[in-house]
Amino acid sequence: MQTFKEDFLKIFQTERGIFVLMVFNLLLSIALIIFSIITLNPSASVVKIGYGDIGGYRDGTWLDMLAFPLLALIFGTLHSLLAIRIFQKRGSGMAKFFLITTTMLILGSFLVLVRTLGER
Repeated sequence: MQTFKEDFLKIFQTERGIFVLMVFNLLLSIALIIFSIITLNPSASVVKIGYGDIGGYRDGTWLDMLAFPLLALIFGTLHSLLAIRIFQKRGSGMAKFFLITTTMLILGSFLVLVRTLGER
């Protein structure tokens, strides 16, 4: 745990790009968790839970929509810790790539959530 603290301080002091991406991912994941919890509809018996280009929309229960808050928690916390670990092992370039990929995953989650909400 001491190395995580030391590496986080090193990232904060020297690698501003990685730190900004970590904060941006945290803010996006907070927005995703708030948006997904607000749009969760536990009173509905059938909810659109997925979209496929071939099969169209799939029905399910509102419990299936709990995947979006779970993804937000994973993207916000676990991926920041993984970025610090990647920074330790592989350097700043790979950590930036990982955080940019995480940003794209969060934005993709927003897109999927908005698409499924549009077909209520």
